[in-house]
Order: sequence, then structure tokens, then C-alpha cells
Amino acid sequence: MRPIFRGENPQDSDYEDYRDAFGELAARFGQFCSYCERRIPTQLAVEHIQPKGLPAYAHLIGRWDNFLLGCVNCNSTKGDKDVSLSETLLPDRDNTARAYEYTLDGRVVPATALSRSQTAMAERTLSLTGLDRGPYSVIDSNGQLVAIDRVNQRKEILLIAQESRRDLQSNPSEQFRRQIARTALGHGFFSIWMKVFDDDPVVRRLLIAEFVGTATDCFDTATAPVSPRPGNGLEGAGKV
Repeated sequence: MRPIFRGENPQDSDYEDYRDAFGELAARFGQFCSYCERRIPTQLAVEHIQPKGLPAYAHLIGRWDNFLLGCVNCNSTKGDKDVSLSETLLPDRDNTARAYEYTLDGRVVPATALSRSQTAMAERTLSLTGLDRGPYSVIDSNGQLVAIDRVNQRKEILLIAQESRRDLQSNPSEQFRRQIARTALGHGFFSIWMKVFDDDPVVRRLLIAEFVGTATDCFDTATAPVSPRPGNGLEGAGKV
């Protein structure tokens, strides 16, 4: 899960209509779901960390620090569930690049290096957004099996990233490395590209730079995740 940096509120007060924040959020994060990392050119929405449907958080409906971007899948799964900031790992508050591993079969799982309490937090986030769910397919009108879930989408991007890595081995140039970063930007799934190029800090630095809004202070000069995340003044931050 890509750690992101929201930055300061671009206006002096809360948003009267939270939907008005979408343009600024998309400019700062890119058009990617803050949880599953998919590129969503349409139907991406302002996501409330503390749900707007719970009366206890009505005062946060227009609060800049309560906004992320979410896809339909992650948003609908999260719904109006109460979120404990101290017990959930969030991409704007924690170094989620260190918290999760992306497997070859398309799953997202807590990183083995986490402590027991951190693992419980990581699992809570996966459950909250449905990222712990398995593959889901439907049969279309022509009798063809169509994968519509996030697991198979991750597997598809993993194959593309692996092909790009093999191509780079045949053409190890700076120009091609820059092209890989631009290709990744067009597909999304930042963490999968970082995984495939885990031994190529040049490509990883390009990915961090190309994906706008990535929290650069979550990585050291060799692009290894820094833990815990440096404090950013947000409630419940820095758990990983």
C-alpha cells in the first residue's frame, strides 16, 4: 500500500461540500485508490477515513485531514465502519510500504517483519477495505469467464511488471528505466512495481518520483522503507 503525503489544506477552512476537494486530492495523489492502488480514471471518490455516515464524525465531513481517495470496491466495503486510528494502518499516517507484502498469486498480506500488534493492525486494514478477499469471477453472456476482482487485477499487473523487468535486462538503459516508470503510472499498483524491481533502486526512485504524492520520507536513499514513519502531526500516525 503506497504511503502518501496529503499536505496542508489548500483553503483556510473545512470544505462546505467535501466533493469539492476531489480535484486537489487527485492532483496531489494521482487518480489512484489510496487503499488498493488501482488507477481509477472514473468513479474515484473522496473517501472519508472516519465515515461521514456515523453521527460521531459529522464534524469531520469537510475536514481535509479526513480525506483520501477511494474506489467503489474499497469505499463500499469500508462503508460506515468505525475506524480506530490507533489500531488501523493508514497510508497517510503509517509507512504502509513496509506493512504489506504482495504475493505472486495476487494477495496482499501483512509483512513478515511486523510485530504481533502491527500484524493485527495490518490485518484490520485489509479487512476494513476488503483487500483480504479472494478472487471473484463471473460468466458473461458469451459463456466466457471474466475476472472482475482486485486479486486478478494485481496478478495481471504483476505479469506486466515482470515482462518489463525482463525487457530491461535486455536493454539496461536509463531511458528504458524512465519508460518503465511511466508505464507503471499508467497501470497503477505502485507496490507491485516496487516489489518486482526490489533490487533496482534506480527504477524504484523513478517510481517514487513518478507517482505524485508518494511520501518520500518513507524511504531511505536506497529506497528501503523507513520505519516507523516520521511524524506528520496526524492523530494515530507513525505506528509502522
